[in-house]
Parts: sequence; structure tokens; C-alpha cells
Amino acid sequence: MPDDLPSPPVIAESGDPFTALRVVDLVARLERGRPISLAAIVDRLNATYLDWLFEARVVADALVQLQSNWLADYRNASGIVLEEGPGGATLTIEDSTRVDPWIARQAARLAAECREALAAFSRRERRAGEG
Repeated sequence: MPDDLPSPPVIAESGDPFTALRVVDLVARLERGRPISLAAIVDRLNATYLDWLFEARVVADALVQLQSNWLADYRNASGIVLEEGPGGATLTIEDSTRVDPWIARQAARLAAECREALAAFSRRERRAGEG
């Protein structure tokens, strides 16, 4: 038997906590205080998760949700800034001490959503003979 079992490719989807968690995980590692192109973020996600396919629109959706969460928590738009420029969309993350713990809380919330989705999947009723 093979040592590792191949896993099928996954296409990232908007609104999916597994996708959002991967985006937030990368955002937590991005340089603060300078604009980073959306295309570079998409490329880095696709290079990091070789068995996933991230499209720009899906990553943008996850970043808009992150920006919305920041706005709800801090009542300002300076923490997560998405802008459209001549070179395309960019993301700028505030360079302050409040960003890291906030992103860690976002990741923890998304990880809990992922665990709940897996638990719900495992509780599904199946007819005899199915997976």
C-alpha cells in the first residue's frame, strides 16, 4: 500500500470557513503597513496549498469579510484596507499591536466553524452501503 493517500484537489469557495481560514492564516503572516496586491496574495495561497485552487474573487470575498469584521470590532476602516488601484486591488494591514491578537481571534473563530462543519458532516445519516 502507498505510504500516503493522495487527496483530491479542492476548489476554494466564497463563504466556506476552510477557505477563509487559509486566507486569514496567510494574512496573519503578511507584512504590515504597506499595500500588497491581491494577485500576489492569490499566487501565494496557490503556492502554499498545492492541492487547493484559489481564485481572485474568492480571496477578495474572504478579505472583504475580514475587513467587515474589523469595522464591526473597531468602528474604523484603518485596520484592513482594500483599495482598487492602477495595478489592481491591494490589501494594506495596519501596523499596530492590536492587529495580531485580532487576527488570531478571527482564525480561532474560523477553526471552530471548520470543526463544526466536520462534526455536522460526520453526523449525517447515510443509507446502508454508502460511505
